[in-house]
Amino acid sequence: MSETYNPSAIEPSVQQAWEEAGSHRAERGSGERFYCLSMFPYPSGKLHMGHMRNYTISDVISRFHRMNGKRVLQPMGWDAFGLPAENAAMANGVPPAKWTRDNIDHMRGQLKALGFAIDWDRELATCDPEYYRWNQWFFLKLLERGVAYKKTGTVNWDPVDQTVLANEQVVDGRGWRTGALVEKREIPMYYLRITDYADELLAGLDELPGWPERVRTMQANWIGRSEGAEIDFACGDHTIKVFTTRPDTLIGATYMAVAAEHPLARAAAEHNPALAEFIAECQKGGVSEADIATQEKLGMDTGLKAIHPLTGDELPVWVANYVLMGYGEGAIMAVPAHDERDFEFANKYQLPIRQVVSLPEDVTWDATQWHDAYAAKDGSLVNSGDFDGLRCAEAATAIVAALEARNAGKSRIQFRLRDWGISRQRYWGCPIPIIHCEACGDVPVPEEDLPVRLPEDLVPDGAGNPLNRCEDFVNTSCPKCGAAARRETDTMDTFVDSSWYFLRYTCAGNDQAMVDEHTADWMPVDQYIGGIEHAILHLLYARFWTRLMRDEGLVGVSEPFEHLLTQGMVLAETYYREDDAGRRSWFNPADVEIERDEKGGIKRAILASDGQPVVPGGIEKMAKSKNNGVDPQALVDHYGADTVRLFSMFAAPPEQSLEWSDAGVEGAWRFLRRLWTGVQMHVAGQQPEGGGRALEARELRRLLHETIAKTGDDFGRRYTFNTAIAAIMEFCNHLNRFRAESDEGRALCQEAWEGVVRLIAPVTPHIAEALWTQLGREGSVFDAGWPDVDPEALKRDQITMVVQVNGKVRGRIEVAPDHPRDQVEAEALAEENVARFLTDLTVRKVIVVPNKIVNIVAN
Repeated sequence: MSETYNPSAIEPSVQQAWEEAGSHRAERGSGERFYCLSMFPYPSGKLHMGHMRNYTISDVISRFHRMNGKRVLQPMGWDAFGLPAENAAMANGVPPAKWTRDNIDHMRGQLKALGFAIDWDRELATCDPEYYRWNQWFFLKLLERGVAYKKTGTVNWDPVDQTVLANEQVVDGRGWRTGALVEKREIPMYYLRITDYADELLAGLDELPGWPERVRTMQANWIGRSEGAEIDFACGDHTIKVFTTRPDTLIGATYMAVAAEHPLARAAAEHNPALAEFIAECQKGGVSEADIATQEKLGMDTGLKAIHPLTGDELPVWVANYVLMGYGEGAIMAVPAHDERDFEFANKYQLPIRQVVSLPEDVTWDATQWHDAYAAKDGSLVNSGDFDGLRCAEAATAIVAALEARNAGKSRIQFRLRDWGISRQRYWGCPIPIIHCEACGDVPVPEEDLPVRLPEDLVPDGAGNPLNRCEDFVNTSCPKCGAAARRETDTMDTFVDSSWYFLRYTCAGNDQAMVDEHTADWMPVDQYIGGIEHAILHLLYARFWTRLMRDEGLVGVSEPFEHLLTQGMVLAETYYREDDAGRRSWFNPADVEIERDEKGGIKRAILASDGQPVVPGGIEKMAKSKNNGVDPQALVDHYGADTVRLFSMFAAPPEQSLEWSDAGVEGAWRFLRRLWTGVQMHVAGQQPEGGGRALEARELRRLLHETIAKTGDDFGRRYTFNTAIAAIMEFCNHLNRFRAESDEGRALCQEAWEGVVRLIAPVTPHIAEALWTQLGREGSVFDAGWPDVDPEALKRDQITMVVQVNGKVRGRIEVAPDHPRDQVEAEALAEENVARFLTDLTVRKVIVVPNKIVNIVAN
């Protein structure tokens, strides 16, 4: 064994030993199990520091539980479908399949180099037909049950790329890639009835105490349960249905507003060219709520009149660009006095504004200036006829009763959540298993013909979905009548792939069933780890999909993830230069030389290549756009995987952001070298060189077992890995002050070094395995298990008690545990510094908290 710590020699050999022994295969059978899972990565081609931190957290937890005797499953796969692969294919002129699989091979090697205890026998990629055939199979089951259905939906359409864009791909009303003005189009799409599960999904959040409160709140807000009323407004031969959470303000409705896609708007536009032109203009731009909230409110009068169900007043019907067809009924009753958007619209177009709710005494009504108090729900009704004087809640009940009596409305619960549209007009995704026949309509692909395989040799060119032009794929025969037919060319939303991959890990390789009996052994996931950015859609869809599989009799759980940890971001310094036009060029911190002041602030920053100044841009999330990323592979090559793992776990608690620090990496490297040297010296029978007070054997053993207890709690319950590592480091400092001058002393040193190696093993597994062998132990350190706490070792001969005078610490005394109260009091009063502060004071009371504190009250 080398006297110098050399990770480049240690880590590959340790990893090879793990692979040969099958050390990380998840065992099936009896005994307590632990399923630890990190959100699987998109195969972009290179691991970033966010990946590295996420998977290190998972690995530390997994290894800790394995050392505590549990059967552990820690799998890995690839979220391999999606638009980025198509964009990369267009840029590089290669099929997405080749680009994706090459990236998977590279990233798998990076993950293995970091020493993660992953069961690679269960690896999956969502682009593999063996995986996505079960997407198709289950979709057909949902279609049979009516959970999946087809309808016309409004989407963002890029007229240049000839494709649907997600809301986040629409920037200022234009396609993110082409810059073309985005249009709203109505196209047939497949949906899943997630709204049928809205109540259950909302109630289920109360059954997830192991989830962060923030995430549960975000999901609850997204589901958005609202109690209110459905109200019918007659409009000629039609009825305009609206939902409102404020039926108390019904008398204040002064106009109606409908979406551009509303049937009434289209009917009115048939004989009104100006209105038709306005509707066409409204169909440009995004369809997200965020877009609508920020854009200018525009409208046009249809000339139609709606009849107020209680007053009989005629209300003008407008088409308004701030009303979305996809939300509610595509129509609203506008109460401009008590809704800010309606207020802005009414003032723009000189529409009536009628106050119907009283205001606080310090607020004066002003129809030209919005005030937040106008939206208050705790006032009394005014200008509302028979309902005047009722408080808002009472008025809502009374008005709904009046509507029900006229058969013009009813109370209703509504959700913000909308059914999940899973159709995507893109190539690189799971094909939807439907065949279109002129005679038979939409025909499901027979189960025996699954999977419908996606051609893997196509190269997108940006001109729409290439599947539409792939005759070998599109042309087929109808399974019912045998006539010529065409395949569906839409593919599934990639959220479908990620909504059940964690279930497939439990029975990977089974080509006969989507899941099997082993799923019950491993589910639910004990610990799920991933970014807060997935708090809503991915986690919500995974919860929904698990319930769908439950109702199909495939799984026995409703909630897929028992505990959730959302790790913080990795941050780093940014540096840039700005040209005359204000455009910024960003430089990687590794290329910048820094001079700091005495407080650590940046005094001067220059680019190493030219010696010219750069501007510090502050600390931000590592990102390509700011060129402030750190390559994990370069760090592994230089310092070894254990150093990178140790720094990432020591620098911050997992839920908090980690600020990158080259000095911190160096500190982790130095600690591992000291650890290596300490064990070397012990094995060689040499005494440590550490200074300071030498420890007695009993004290050292007590400190060892206190460290075992703390580290076990920090790893297993609190997940504060940084404090656990700090405790291990502190104990090593104590150990380096102990001089083993007898056989008993050497035996204690052996126990202590073995304890340290076992405690640090989940974080730095390679060096731990090597040192375990060097300490003369056979087998893997992970098979040795977590060290037990000896209660006898924790007992102290002396304890330190703080002494306060009038609430301020004035001294400390050393006493035996459970020392008699009168003797504790006497020793506290006699303590030299305490006595000095009692000069000229009269002691009124002495309060002794056994084994902790003495508080002296004097005046």
